[in-house]
Amino acid sequence: MIKNSIGEIESQVLWNRLISVVEEQAQTLIRTAFSTAAREAGDISAGVFDRRGRMVAQAVTGTPGHVNSMARAVGHFLDEFPIDTLKPGDALITNDPWKGTGHLFDLTVVTPTFHRGKAVALFACTTHVVDIGGIGQSPAGKQVFHEGLQIPIMHLAREGRMNEDLLRIVRANVREPVQVAGDIYGLAACNDTGSARLVEMMQEFDLADLEELSDIIITRSRQAMADAIAKLPRGSWTSCMTIDGFEAPVELVGTLTIESDIIRVDYTGTSGISSFAINCPLCYTDAYTAFGVKCAVAPWIPNNAGTLDSVVVTAPENCIVNALHPAAVYSRSIIGHMLPDIIFGCLDQALPETMPAEGTSSLWNLSLVAAHGLTGRADEIRTPFNVTTFHSGGAGARPRIDGLSATPFPSGVRNVPVEVTESITPVVIWRKELRVDSGGAGKFRGGLGQVMEVSNREGSPMGIYHRFERVRFAPRGRAGGKDGALGRLRLQSGKELSEKGFYVVPAGDRLIVEMPGGGGYGAPTERERDLVQRDVDYGFITASEAEQIYGLKKS
Repeated sequence: MIKNSIGEIESQVLWNRLISVVEEQAQTLIRTAFSTAAREAGDISAGVFDRRGRMVAQAVTGTPGHVNSMARAVGHFLDEFPIDTLKPGDALITNDPWKGTGHLFDLTVVTPTFHRGKAVALFACTTHVVDIGGIGQSPAGKQVFHEGLQIPIMHLAREGRMNEDLLRIVRANVREPVQVAGDIYGLAACNDTGSARLVEMMQEFDLADLEELSDIIITRSRQAMADAIAKLPRGSWTSCMTIDGFEAPVELVGTLTIESDIIRVDYTGTSGISSFAINCPLCYTDAYTAFGVKCAVAPWIPNNAGTLDSVVVTAPENCIVNALHPAAVYSRSIIGHMLPDIIFGCLDQALPETMPAEGTSSLWNLSLVAAHGLTGRADEIRTPFNVTTFHSGGAGARPRIDGLSATPFPSGVRNVPVEVTESITPVVIWRKELRVDSGGAGKFRGGLGQVMEVSNREGSPMGIYHRFERVRFAPRGRAGGKDGALGRLRLQSGKELSEKGFYVVPAGDRLIVEMPGGGGYGAPTERERDLVQRDVDYGFITASEAEQIYGLKKS
């Protein structure tokens, strides 16, 4: 039992208020951001930290990769700039992949909060910017130096004055200076809002600092995780998965060990570092591993330092999930998003009939560009643009229910509405629909992928940075369920494209993207006949699949 001066009721009231503070912090970023990644997809994170750099609370809005890696990142900021050296109006920034959230396109800003003349907390936030220079949004980089501008941990603002030298360097190195600089100001505003609301809370409840409250929240979360882990069987289980990779297929191997109050995950046996930008820094591996564990073990417990400390992640240096500097890491999400499926594969052995089948997992974002030198000469391009529009395939079926269609698990980002993309670029989306027969068959069917047909309505060439997975190795079914459909990328004119690289779509042609479906769960013959007929009626599966795989005779 925690002994403190904050009572049970007051601690719950303060906790609820703290959640409101960080959610308003996150919404400020979404309302002020320039890029579609933040304002439409919610590809951000926001949270409040105590003086020791421990995450106390996170906003509901955001992605696990950003939130959980940001939770570790604040410690790196404090190593460089101890909290008592900071002043009111200061703000710090970095995009260091190994001290931030995994690649250069993520900017993390940390801001101290002052109350009664003392730094009492820190607010941190992250967003994915549309461009950071270098080779662009491509998995083809060979070193991090190819991938764009690197910002070591430094001041974004000093005592309320923005670091204009830094902002000038950023604007000079990116293809979309207005969007990127706008997002930086959005990050700063986001933390300022959090700080203002926290001070209001502390004044209202007459709190001199946050130390006692943070101890209560973190200690209780840690104990709740320990209690949940204590109910699990003891032992070690190993799961492996083969994915497409770049120059060669990648083997992901994870061994999960359940101890009395800690879960350890070790990735010994995983493929070595890639020569291309699909490598994953350990901070991002840690983030999605912890997320996978928490989803399966205790999703109801608040996510903070106490929860995250319950999962210990290790991996050999310079394997693909622990890439060291100067490895190219832009497309680290390709690897990181697969890790919850590795966790579920381990826990399926420890806790049978509780884990979902594999899903598409890795996002199928369309990163589209038109620019001189990239897609043609300046006189061939009427409107230059650089946009990322977020989309996804199907999720795996669950032990008692079908998988979700076109759903970005585990990232949690929202699909970007086609109207938004069309309103800010000359891109037109001719078709966006669920992909029939893509969900893996089973007692419970995998979620469907989607089909998109895209072109440049101005008749100019446009490029796509493609970095897709599940094109060669499908999401696997579980417990007798069938695999989901493989993804596919092609042109309307007939040319088949590889799953990773950069390709220029010729003027007048269209890009057709067919996203994978999730794996099925259980034998297809066990699926209820009414559900099979419903899927045919709704156009989720064809009549021929209903007959050949599910055994439903045509009426």
